[in-house]
Amino acid sequence: MKKNIICTSIILSYTLTFGFDLESIAKDVIGNTTKNSATTTESSISNLSDSTVSNGLKNALKVGVNYAVKTLGSENGYLNSSLVKIPLPENLQKAETLIRKVGGNRIADDLIKSMNNAASQAAPKTAEVFIKAIEKMSLTDAKKILSGDKNAATNYFKTNTSDSLKKVVKPIIQKTMEQNSVASYYKSFNSYYKQYGKEYVESSSVMNLAKNFGVDSYLPSSSDEDLDDYVTQKAIDGLFTMIAKKEAAIRTNPVEQTTSLLKKVFGN
Repeated sequence: MKKNIICTSIILSYTLTFGFDLESIAKDVIGNTTKNSATTTESSISNLSDSTVSNGLKNALKVGVNYAVKTLGSENGYLNSSLVKIPLPENLQKAETLIRKVGGNRIADDLIKSMNNAASQAAPKTAEVFIKAIEKMSLTDAKKILSGDKNAATNYFKTNTSDSLKKVVKPIIQKTMEQNSVASYYKSFNSYYKQYGKEYVESSSVMNLAKNFGVDSYLPSSSDEDLDDYVTQKAIDGLFTMIAKKEAAIRTNPVEQTTSLLKKVFGN
């Protein structure tokens, strides 16, 4: 802030004294300042060996993966997280509201808990997949990521591994969800809605009004949406979110740079 004030004062002083073009000078000063800021990180990177850059980023991502897996893989890891808790699929959320109104809180809560428990149980089994993906990162990618924004590594990781992760994670989710009786909870949810919630809607003025306006098709209904795909994607998204959180902390907080390698790379 002080630097900007001084620069502005100098520019104004010279402008008044010598008649210089204030706008042109300001653009030059601001442009040079921005350029210098943008190249600072690149200069820091150029001073590091290739192996240091590559290993530093891989180390940071591994720390992030371990953090995500440990946090979300603990009991109720997803369920108790405000960041990654898995809600009911969007097409069931209106039905959830109605089910709760007619006394179905337990049914809705059981389904939500079972989905989140499935994700938590699957989380530790994804660690190996993430680590293998990290090891394949090239030096060029590492340098670009290090000079990128605070989530650059995680975003790269997400873009380049999502498809392969789904292929590996989905079977784990399917098996875990089966063990958690997710399918039976889902069936109970739909059955409860058909028995009570749907009747509640159809007997209400809401349905009559909706039918009159021809929008009754937008009211809640039972769904056969594949929960395997839904929970798989949400589980992966949650892991990425936690990895990004740890990566950002490592980049900006010296306390999080717990090894000499992390300090050397991100301390710059």
